[in-house]
Amino acid sequence: MEGVKHLDTSKTTAFNTINRVVPQADRDEEPAGWGTFTEERSLRGNIGEYGCDVCWKTFSSEHEVFKHKEIHNKEERYHREICEKRFVCKSNLTKHSRIQTRGKQFHCEICGKSFSDNSNLVVHIRSHTGEKPYRCVVCEKYFVSNSNLATHKRMHSGEKLLKCEICGKAFVFNSDLTKHIRIHTGEKPFQCDMCWKSFSHTSNLIVHKRRHTGDKRFQCEICGKYFIDNKDLMRHKRIHTGEKPFSCEICGKCFTQKSSVVIHCRTHSGENPFPCEVCGKSFPSSSILTTHKRIHNGEKMFRCEVCGKSFIYKSDLTTHGRIHSGERPFHCETCGKTFTHNSNLFVHKRSHTGEKPYRCDVCEKYFVSNSSLKIHTRMHTGEKPLHCDVCGKCFSDNSSLTVHKRSHTGERPYNCEICQKSFVCNSHLTKHRRKHTGENLFNCEICRKSFTSTSYLTKHKRTHNGK
Repeated sequence: MEGVKHLDTSKTTAFNTINRVVPQADRDEEPAGWGTFTEERSLRGNIGEYGCDVCWKTFSSEHEVFKHKEIHNKEERYHREICEKRFVCKSNLTKHSRIQTRGKQFHCEICGKSFSDNSNLVVHIRSHTGEKPYRCVVCEKYFVSNSNLATHKRMHSGEKLLKCEICGKAFVFNSDLTKHIRIHTGEKPFQCDMCWKSFSHTSNLIVHKRRHTGDKRFQCEICGKYFIDNKDLMRHKRIHTGEKPFSCEICGKCFTQKSSVVIHCRTHSGENPFPCEVCGKSFPSSSILTTHKRIHNGEKMFRCEVCGKSFIYKSDLTTHGRIHSGERPFHCETCGKTFTHNSNLFVHKRSHTGEKPYRCDVCEKYFVSNSSLKIHTRMHTGEKPLHCDVCGKCFSDNSSLTVHKRSHTGERPYNCEICQKSFVCNSHLTKHRRKHTGENLFNCEICRKSFTSTSYLTKHKRTHNGK
């Protein structure tokens, strides 16, 4: 390794040099303000000037290399007879024995927390006082202990000493490695005491619990909306900025979050890695699978506060709510007709363009939507999967069942604004309105007589053919 000095640990020159500069008692802890030596040592640590010729690990001083190579040169020759645990250094054995025999005898007078070693107590007390005596000379950030500073320095040097033995991925912090390993093991040790959902990291559990409590502490300064965690807020802000930093490499489509790109890419690959154990159907994401499962267990989480009706999907509740509010935010630019849902507008536009992309394989008839094709197909099969739970009558489509149920309840939700007459369905109201307007849209091609509905026209045609 070029530019790295590899030391012969049989020589004690380095150790003696350090002794002359730093007192033995203070060698492990070097507060900021010790001046030139501390800053020089920190800077050299970033460069990694001194290296171990066994494992190629780099250090900021000769003394650190000297102490490090004891790990390679010595066996774990110090052991405790009670637990048979072995140590390289006698000091580590002494510390371990103290924990086992005397317990945690150093107590914090402020919070009562106990420690097995006085040095750990000293560092802990700084969490109360706010003291941070160890300074990074690169970014000027301060830390409570020298070990925290040493770990922080790896961010500047790019040094990742902690490696996953399963996949080889390396990490700067031990906490990140621990969290990562749980991906391989599937371990989720942190459980919510409200819904029993488990998480691989405590921070994820803390954020999750806010969903139960409704604690939304992160506010958007643009629209005032609140969010459970900062990540949700950052994603939300992209709605205002229009930023879509994540793009699909295949089609170039852009997204506001990385997870959306991953799910989208599966539409190209056809990958659906999340199967339903009930029906075997597979889905591109776990969230879509979770929503799908509600079909099997009958779970309807989203309830209308006006009428009490419940829905499996939140989007269905939003659309349903517009029935009560009268809101129809989607309008046709050609005829001005409005709709409660964007998909209905999309299908409606085909009535202007004449586009009918869905074909019946039996009679070759074409339809503007897939749902219309499915309902039509039941005419050929005779299938009527929907039945009235009052009288048992069966229907081929849900809208016909809904209208039929009103014959039992007496409900007539569609009112004529001119004469106040009520109707069970919107098509009947539309037909009725033509009596007031005099509009006759349906013409007989034989005698040119006009009618307000197709049913009246059909009846009239029978007078021509004698039926």
